[in-house]
Amino acid sequence: MTGRIVIVGAGIAGATAARTLRTEGYTGEIVLLGAEDRLPYRRPMVSKELLAGTANERRLLLESAQSWRELEVELRLGTTVEGIDVDRDRIHLGTGETLGYDALVLATGARARELPGPESGAYTLRTAADVDALRAAVMTGGSLLVVGGGLVGCEAAATARGLGAAVTIVHAADAPLDRVAARVIGEYCRNLHADNGVDIHDAIVLDRIDGGDGDVTATAVDGRRWTAAAVLVAIGAEPDTGLARQAGLAVGDGILVDESHTTSAPNIFAAGDAAAVYDPEFGVHRRTEQWNSAQAHGVAVANSVLGQPVPAEEVTWGWTTQYGVTMQFAGRPQPEDEVVVRTTGTPGRFLALSLRAGRLVAAAAVACPAELRTARTLIAAHTTHPVETWSDATIPLQELAVATELSSHP
Repeated sequence: MTGRIVIVGAGIAGATAARTLRTEGYTGEIVLLGAEDRLPYRRPMVSKELLAGTANERRLLLESAQSWRELEVELRLGTTVEGIDVDRDRIHLGTGETLGYDALVLATGARARELPGPESGAYTLRTAADVDALRAAVMTGGSLLVVGGGLVGCEAAATARGLGAAVTIVHAADAPLDRVAARVIGEYCRNLHADNGVDIHDAIVLDRIDGGDGDVTATAVDGRRWTAAAVLVAIGAEPDTGLARQAGLAVGDGILVDESHTTSAPNIFAAGDAAAVYDPEFGVHRRTEQWNSAQAHGVAVANSVLGQPVPAEEVTWGWTTQYGVTMQFAGRPQPEDEVVVRTTGTPGRFLALSLRAGRLVAAAAVACPAELRTARTLIAAHTTHPVETWSDATIPLQELAVATELSSHP
């Protein structure tokens, strides 16, 4: 394939797609459009190293400016896209220019979700541009109220605590990290924060956030109130589907694509946080917001654009580091799953397995990276065992993985 491939979005999905196109032998023109003025960078560092002020610029960037030039990728930063002309295979840029394409990849990512109604003095944390103002408010005022107990909220809380701020978390779930891990992991996370001086309030529904006299106050529907110098709203993200919707592409919770990342329009593809990929096993479109999944999407969409086989959708997985403790998770846990906890004999190291009718569907681990990698393999293989087998910590997961491999190759 020759011609011009345009990629809208310079996050990990878009950047990986551009890089993969070159490594797979594409010699045509590649244009990578990024709305931010910064070179493509590692977004997981936003709520940790960037907020803490300890980020190493070299480690932050996905590639140096020189590397992008050597890849012959035309990188246009600070560039927005106003619309897509599907019939003429071109896009309209915020500069007033039009840019034609032979293939278009939408890697537009997601935006921080905000609380409904007016809120005063509340910050969000999604991009590097969000960091400076929040960090200044925390450092000056000395206190932070985090609304939301997910990954970004908990990481930002831990980082702010490390900066010496007084920190409180309020969130709507029964335990932190409920969207990515079993409740036992959330309870561990809650205790970890409490041990480091953070006050966490579960099952809180906020009514409003008000600012005044240098402080910001959040009020719950039951009348309880919390005041801090700054409030961070970290209640998840919503896919940026505006361009796709405007162009008439099929959109649901994300830009709907098939297993090859192709949208409902010819020569237009989607990847990353904005894409909802079809899952043939369950007959639904699924969207993920993990760094590793977005990276895998970038590889897959590049292969699809080139007409090459697309790697199978991998088991989604991710990680978080708080107070020096690493927690990892894989799969898609549900509240109704049966959860088995496997201990290691070492305090602070354990694995939680989420089962459905004996089948491993998700796993989460505290300080057990090798076990988590094995669990990902077992999830991908649809491994099923009696609950008693899963709960027997004397049987290494690796033995179950070997048994699974042997049974699939008699």
